[in-house]
Amino acid sequence: MPFNLTLGSLSLDETTIAVLAGALVFISIIALGNALVPHDPMASRLRSHQKRREQLRAGLLSGNAVGERKRASVGLLKRLLDRLQLLRGDEARKTTDQLARAGWRSRDALVIYLGLRLALPFAGAIAAMFVLVGFMPQTTGTNKLLGILIAGIVCGFLPIFGLKQLIKRRQTRLRRQLPDGLDLLVICAEAGLSLDAALNRVARELGLSAPDLADELGLTAVEIGFLPNRRQALMNLVRRTDLPSIRGVVNTLVQTERYGTPLAHSLRVLSAEFREERMLKAEEKAAKLPATLTVPMILFILPTLFIVLIGPAIIQVMAQFK
Repeated sequence: MPFNLTLGSLSLDETTIAVLAGALVFISIIALGNALVPHDPMASRLRSHQKRREQLRAGLLSGNAVGERKRASVGLLKRLLDRLQLLRGDEARKTTDQLARAGWRSRDALVIYLGLRLALPFAGAIAAMFVLVGFMPQTTGTNKLLGILIAGIVCGFLPIFGLKQLIKRRQTRLRRQLPDGLDLLVICAEAGLSLDAALNRVARELGLSAPDLADELGLTAVEIGFLPNRRQALMNLVRRTDLPSIRGVVNTLVQTERYGTPLAHSLRVLSAEFREERMLKAEEKAAKLPATLTVPMILFILPTLFIVLIGPAIIQVMAQFK
């Protein structure tokens, strides 16, 4: 005998309830596993640096980037994107730079991202059609079509919005971690280490406290060791981060190498400036706090305060009139 649960105009049979319960259990197991499995940021960063080192070594030995791309072009999704010519052109290069700023520098990151942008609109439309047809059969055809279109458009913009948010958060972390990294870099420069050795040392010291900055500095040290031009490696750091503060550090390093000015003194001045800038931003946020709290105070705190203060008097007045 089938079991039906009716809520107003919605009807849920036992199959739908079982599917929803199974999905919730699966999501709970994944979340619990992610919480219990230890994550080692240093191991993933070392693997990323090793891959970049192998790519640079292969490029220097073979010098044939076309053959490398052909060997890497495997998989159904990559062949589909190649056939649609989505992996070429300025838009693909801009997307690759954005993925690098978000911390995704693997060879298949662009393929996965573009595949999500292609698949999510259809998946959202199919999910919306399933929900509208299965749970809202009384909805008119026009409203169903409109809901499916809206779901497809929203799911199509989800990867773009998510990537922008990841880039913004990572740049914020890099901006906060940069003064500490510059202080360590000053110490290494005063100790007599070369630039690539100092970057490697700072990357090791900041591995746990500032993983994003350590990742970028370690990758820059790898490129300095393999690329023929040190300026190119530093410019790659600017391209991957797209931060004015890191651009200032790179310009200082380039000018130091060109004109022979003391590296430690220049980096110390930059570190002091960035710390002062960070303090000014914190003071600015503190100054904006009263204006930000005005609306929540009017909506939530003042009505409750009025009820507590005036409520007993109103109750007494109403009792006297009765």
